[in-house]
Amino acid sequence: MAAPKKGRQGTQGRPGRTLALILIAIVALTGGMFASGHTTPRLGIDLAGGTSITLQAKNEPGQKNAINKTNMDTAVDIMNRRVNGLGVSEAEVQTQGESNIIVNIPKGTNSKQAREQVGTTAKLYFRPVLTTEVSGGDPAASPSPSASGSPSGSPSASDKESEKATSSSSPSASATSQGRAVTDALKADPTPSGSATEDASASASASPSASASASADPATAKLQAEYTALDCSKEKARATAGDGVKASQPTVACGQNSQGQWQKYILGPAEVEGTDVDKASAVFDTQGAAGWKVTMDFTGKGGKKFASITGKLAQNQSPQNQFAIVLDGEVVSDPYVSQALTGGTAEISGSFDQQEAQDLANMLSYGALPLTFTEASVTTVTAALGGEQLEAGLIAGAIGLALVIIYLVVYYRGLSLIAIASLLVSAVMTYVIMSLLGPTIGFALNLPAVCGAIVAIGITADSFIVFFERIRDEIREGRRMRPAVERAWPRARRTILVSDFVSFLAAAVLFVVTVGKVQGFAFTLGLTTVLDVVVVFFFTKPLMTILARRKFFAEGHSWSGLDPKRLGVQPPLRRTRRVSAPVDTKEA
Repeated sequence: MAAPKKGRQGTQGRPGRTLALILIAIVALTGGMFASGHTTPRLGIDLAGGTSITLQAKNEPGQKNAINKTNMDTAVDIMNRRVNGLGVSEAEVQTQGESNIIVNIPKGTNSKQAREQVGTTAKLYFRPVLTTEVSGGDPAASPSPSASGSPSGSPSASDKESEKATSSSSPSASATSQGRAVTDALKADPTPSGSATEDASASASASPSASASASADPATAKLQAEYTALDCSKEKARATAGDGVKASQPTVACGQNSQGQWQKYILGPAEVEGTDVDKASAVFDTQGAAGWKVTMDFTGKGGKKFASITGKLAQNQSPQNQFAIVLDGEVVSDPYVSQALTGGTAEISGSFDQQEAQDLANMLSYGALPLTFTEASVTTVTAALGGEQLEAGLIAGAIGLALVIIYLVVYYRGLSLIAIASLLVSAVMTYVIMSLLGPTIGFALNLPAVCGAIVAIGITADSFIVFFERIRDEIREGRRMRPAVERAWPRARRTILVSDFVSFLAAAVLFVVTVGKVQGFAFTLGLTTVLDVVVVFFFTKPLMTILARRKFFAEGHSWSGLDPKRLGVQPPLRRTRRVSAPVDTKEA
């Protein structure tokens, strides 16, 4: 019998180690939080402010039933990946009804850039460049390297190579990539051969079908007139350029060069579509001096079409050796080619920085949406409004916490100190973990998540109450404090685990079946439920075991919350002997 007793004492006699373990864990997590530099939880759009965009789907011409669940889900997936490509981890993209998509972009993100990414819904096309010049200014004032191909004058091959290494443009701003070359992936960039001509008629002879003025065809004359009248420095002109033009027809378009000037183009029929690009990535060339570049992998069919068009373009001189990447009617890049690219892969190189390369890769990868979308509404949530909501949530949480503490102090007296200490530990762990989850998995604290944390106060307090009531039940049965704690714990533990399991299961189901902000509530509720188990097992129980040895609790002080008189404990009944007079059975 001695061995079991010793084993029980071993488990009961070392609660200090368990307390030390959880305190070390808290210190380590807190140190990691400060080391990471993220000392506050990341706030969601409803608290930190941001932009909410409602996009309305429309059928493309000739497709009456394009608005369906499959296409809408595909569009949401593409937009999600586009926004994630910008490094936005808390943006929300979800359907609303049958034909709307809601995009929530948090503060701290370039909302204009994000709107361009998610709202750019026209298909992506690769079109050959027929001619181009600076719009709204003197064409001769603009540099005209091979990639821009300005008719005002073109440099020699050596100049093109120099511009390719030093020029910089911004794909995110729909920039034309002056001097950027397209080559076979994993091969050295070839040096462009031959010099560009300054004679527009020479360009036309190199590619007769490419000259907008080489024919007296009415359609060509109309296109030339549109090109002449086009002023890309005006926003309205840029928005309407090429409207209604089919992919199989030549068109006019606008794009911005690296000097911030708008250029106008005449572009040939689309030779390759965005759906022909299987994958595009921004990579850094660690072996050469190319720096950041964009690699493209084409589908089998797309690779053949790309090989065909690049073979034709490579035979021409600037600007007819360029192709324009056109997204939503706007030129986002116009690199040149010097040879046919037949490997099914290609890379665009030049003076990209990381952001420029990533932007262009995003557009190439996710440029083709199955539907056309228009912005139905754009709502901006200011930081002031978000601050008011956060303040209101914190006030509500403080009131709830204060009411719980008041109840614990009035009803449990000394035991309330244990409950309050446990609540503080739980709050610290919740705060630190939420701060760390922001940069780790992109978790953002929104208003529903704050509500989940407030609800968790009651769940955590309920676990303490279960434990305390079990202890008091044992004392009512006449047991002393230390054995009462150890006998109460197994029964309380089962109840706490069952209760927390139900709460966690509800949070998990809610997280899986819902979208958007409700998931923040479910995630926070699940996280705090798990932390409740950790705190009760590794902090509340060991602390209660240690304090049970102290005279204040062990002897049931009137303010301990375990006063036998207050709990209605009756002293045990004592047996007494009854003395009776002897009976004389003898007859008198």
